[in-house]
Parts: sequence; structure tokens; C-alpha cells
Amino acid sequence: MPQPKIQLSEQFAIGYKQPLATTSDEISLGEGNHYLLARNGRGKTTLLKTLAGNLKSKSGSFQIDGKLQFVNEFLDFDRELTPTSIFKALVPKKRRAEAISMANKVELDVKKPFGQLSRGNRQKTILIMAECRTSPAIQNIMLLDEPFTGLDAFTQQFFLDHWQNDTANTLRLITCHPDSDEMQFPSVVTITDGKLTHLTNEQSHRWSSLKDQLN
Repeated sequence: MPQPKIQLSEQFAIGYKQPLATTSDEISLGEGNHYLLARNGRGKTTLLKTLAGNLKSKSGSFQIDGKLQFVNEFLDFDRELTPTSIFKALVPKKRRAEAISMANKVELDVKKPFGQLSRGNRQKTILIMAECRTSPAIQNIMLLDEPFTGLDAFTQQFFLDHWQNDTANTLRLITCHPDSDEMQFPSVVTITDGKLTHLTNEQSHRWSSLKDQLN
């Protein structure tokens, strides 16, 4: 089975009235976890919105091979629905037990209405729902925009471990603001000086050596 893929052409540019960032070389991302790192306002969310089809690129082209989910903090549900109801409606039946198990591990009250959940618990609901909608039988692409918003350190680590152990036929492109110099990334896309660049996954990249390169 072909792997999931995101491919950006040379001179692929994102932005609004003016380009925010442009590739100088073709970028090809495959199965696994890729982190999109840049300072605020450089175009991280703009890139994800473009890949999701919510914005048009300024130039160049891109290719998406896989079933795409765009997961961000603005996803919302009916305030009266509980996480259990959300999972029942949106998660395939064979994975609902897994969703409940994940919820228990991160201490999410699945019987509490979504409107009464804290910001962090709403984020847990969204992430669990999205993760349990993937299937190893198809190509999965997940665009995760600031998935750690509102999450405590334990829950962040839970999802980091889950992503590391669950890469079969799944491509994740993740934006985040690392809070530890020791955090390592297997594959990194950066936006700096208006350039979109892929640091290949031949070796892990440590945040302590990356952060000073971003401007």
C-alpha cells in the first residue's frame, strides 16, 4: 500500500495579500511525525490551512495523498454532548473502546457535557476523537495545529508517546511551542526568513539547537 504523503513543489508559497513563506526546493513528507516550527506570525497555521484547502497557495502546487484531518483548537461541538456521545458519533465502532481507554488514561470525564469541560479537557476530547478516526488500512494525514494548547505536562507526554508508537500508515504534521531544550524531533519543517525548509529525518533534531535558528 502506498504511504501517506505531503509534497510541496519548488516555489510553493503561502500567504494572504503578500507571501509569508516560500519553498526553494521540493519538500516531500512521508509516514511518521513531522514538526512545523517557527516563531509566531511566520505562517505555521497559514500553511496548515492551505494544505487543508481552506486557503489558496500564492504560487506553486502541493499534493496530498491520504485521508486528511485538520485538527485545531477551534473545533467545537454541541455544548450538551458528552465525550462519550462525541466518540459514538464520530469514532468507528471498533475503536470506541480504545477512545474510552485513552480518555481514562488522561483523566477525561467522558460523561461531562462538552460545554462544562475545561479548555484542556476539550482539547483531550478533540485529540482522542481525531486519533481514533485513523485506520491502518488507509493512508492517514493529520494536520495538528497547536495540539498541546491547555494540556498539562502528563497529557502532553501521553500524546507524544502515542504518536511515537503509532506511525503505521499515518503522517502527522504538528505545530507546537516546545517548552524543553531537550525535546527532540525526528523530522522538522521550519519557516524562517520567509523560507519553508525541511530538515530531513536522518537524525533527530534537538530544540536547544533549533530555536536560535528561527527568526
